[in-house]
Amino acid sequence: MKVLVAIKRVVDYNVKVRVKADNSGVDLANVKMSMNPFCEIAVEEAVRLKEKGIASEIVVVTIGPNAAQEQLRTALALGADRAVLVESDDELNALAVAKLLKAVLDKEQPQLVILGKQAIDSDNNQTGQMLGALSGYAQGTFASMVEVTGDKVNVTREIDGGLQTIVLDQPAIVTTDLRLNEPRYASLPNIMKAKKKPLDVVTPDALGVSTASTVKILKVEAPTTRQAGIKVKSVAELVEKLKNEAKVI
Repeated sequence: MKVLVAIKRVVDYNVKVRVKADNSGVDLANVKMSMNPFCEIAVEEAVRLKEKGIASEIVVVTIGPNAAQEQLRTALALGADRAVLVESDDELNALAVAKLLKAVLDKEQPQLVILGKQAIDSDNNQTGQMLGALSGYAQGTFASMVEVTGDKVNVTREIDGGLQTIVLDQPAIVTTDLRLNEPRYASLPNIMKAKKKPLDVVTPDALGVSTASTVKILKVEAPTTRQAGIKVKSVAELVEKLKNEAKVI
């Protein structure tokens, strides 16, 4: 079984995000970039399937600038077999990404596609679902457990009322939740081996996909600074402040 894993290059979660002075976007100059944490979970799940003898090949793909090869090499060091970079310097929305992934999917013909449920930068939680709609593949979102049995994929997902288990026919798309697994660290020998693994670079034009966006970002602002809390001496004072200052009652 071939597994395709989509990953995204994002600002490292430990970095304090800064907005550009002209409010046109996020300042990425000299900022540490890493693989999206949910994507790390997706890679880990694919590697575990290979270790169980279920997956025969893991192909990892990302869409972004040439510098995103760093995150692909990280995925290769974690256990992926080969990588594909769809090189684009444009700011792509979720639909454009889904269309590009659909083109890669048509070329690779995997039996299972695994993505993180969302990216920590845009936080949209859209790409997996859009890819499922474009491809017609069965999909299971927010997976906290994945079991592959024959040509079926059992996905346990967390819902408001507890857990829900659905059975998907292959080919299928699964988006990962936090509790699916705990990603491993890449060992030094595997990091060295990853440098020799194949990494193909293609363009959206080569895939025949237009990435023109119908969405325009007008302004990006940092959230307002939260004010310090205060202590009140009585319930009457609390009610007075809620009514006259906070104006919530």
